[in-house]
Amino acid sequence: MTQWHQISGGVTAAQGYKAAGITAGLKSSGKPDLALICSDVGAIAAGVFTKSCVRAACVDFDRQVLESGAIVRAILCNAGQANASTGEEGWQNAVECAQLVQKAIGTTEAVMVTSTGVIGKQLLMDKMRSGIPQVVTALTADGGEAAAGAIMTTDTVPKIYALEADFDGKPVRVGGICKGAGMIHPNMATMLGFITSDAAVAPALWQDMLSQAIDKSFNQVTVDGDTSTNDSVIALANGRSGTPGIMQANSAVAQKLEGMLTEVCINLAKAIAKDGEGATSLIEVRVEGAQSENDARKIAKTIVGSALVKSAIFGNDPNWGRIAAAAGRAGVLFDQNKLHIQLGEFVMMTAGTPQDYDRTAASEYLKQDEVKIRVAIGDGKASGLAWGCDLSYDYVKINAEYTT
Repeated sequence: MTQWHQISGGVTAAQGYKAAGITAGLKSSGKPDLALICSDVGAIAAGVFTKSCVRAACVDFDRQVLESGAIVRAILCNAGQANASTGEEGWQNAVECAQLVQKAIGTTEAVMVTSTGVIGKQLLMDKMRSGIPQVVTALTADGGEAAAGAIMTTDTVPKIYALEADFDGKPVRVGGICKGAGMIHPNMATMLGFITSDAAVAPALWQDMLSQAIDKSFNQVTVDGDTSTNDSVIALANGRSGTPGIMQANSAVAQKLEGMLTEVCINLAKAIAKDGEGATSLIEVRVEGAQSENDARKIAKTIVGSALVKSAIFGNDPNWGRIAAAAGRAGVLFDQNKLHIQLGEFVMMTAGTPQDYDRTAASEYLKQDEVKIRVAIGDGKASGLAWGCDLSYDYVKINAEYTT
C-alpha cells in the first residue's frame, strides 16, 4: 500500500493557499498570461534555478530573496515576455512587480517573481501594473488550474499534480504546477515549476529536499538539449497542516515528505516530456546495472536526449544501434560485452550480442503514446530514469516560427 494518494488542486491542494490566472494583455493571443500563488500566511521557500550565466532578472531577484532567508507570501508569474537580457530596466521591473504584489495583498513579506516568454523583451509594465491588482482580486482556494493555464507558452496542456498523505492522523499535502514544452534540457530544473505544501519543515531541510527531488525529476527530462535563461522551481511550505515541525533529515517523516515532493516533481517532469513541442510520444529510459545512481542517470539522459534516438522513435524505426551508441558516449565506462538493450518487451541485445526480434512488431510498438527503453550495462546495483520525447517535423516548424 502506497504512503500517499493523488488528489486534485495542484498548488491549491495544500491548506492555506489560493491561486489565480487571468488575461492581463501580455500575450498578443489574448490567452491567460498572469498567475499568482499566495499563501494565507508567510511560508518558507526553497528554489533551484538555471546555471546559465545568461539569466533573467527574476532569477537573480529570487536568488536574493532566498539568500536573505525571507519569509515568502506569494509567487507571481507572467507569460509573454521572459524579462531576460533586459539590462537594468529589466531588474527594476522585476523589483516593481514584487512591490506591486506586496501592496495589493497588503504585506511586507517577500514576493518571488518569475517570467516566461520571448528573451530580450521588456515586461509590458502598463499591463503588469493594471493586471496585478486584478489577479489578486481573482485569488481563490480552487484556482490552481487557472494558474496552471496562465503560465503556459508553447505548452498544449496545463501541467498539474498533487498528493496527500497521513502524518500522525492529519493530512499533509504537496501540490504543483509547471510549464515547459521546448528549450528543455535543464541543468537544474525545468522552465518553470511551482510547488506548495502545508507541512511544517526546517528551511534548510526543505531546500535539501527540493534539491534532491529535482535531481531525480526535472534534471532527468530533456526535450531538445537547450537550457533556458529562466529555469526556476520554487517550493513553499506554510505549516498549515498543523503537524509537528520536521527538523531531522533522517527521520521517517522527513523521508516521507521528501518522497511526496519527489513524486510530485517526477509526474510534472514527465508531463513536460510528454508535451514536448511537436511530440507524438513520451520516451522513458531506464538504465540498470550501474555502479552509481549518478552514472545510471547520466546514461539514461544521454540516450533520451539523442537526436538520432528521438528521430528513430518518431519514424517508428527500431534502430537499437543508436541507443547503444548514445550509451557509449555518455561518459560512463562500462563493458560493452555486458550491454543489454530492450525496447518495450523486445530484447535487441543481450551480453553485447544482437538478438533476433520481430522488427515489424517492434515498429508497431513505437507508434504508442509511451515508449520504454531498458538498458543494462553490468552487474551493479544502481539504476536511473530519464524522460524525453520524440523529435518530429513539427518541432522545427514551431521553433522556426516562434517570434514571427
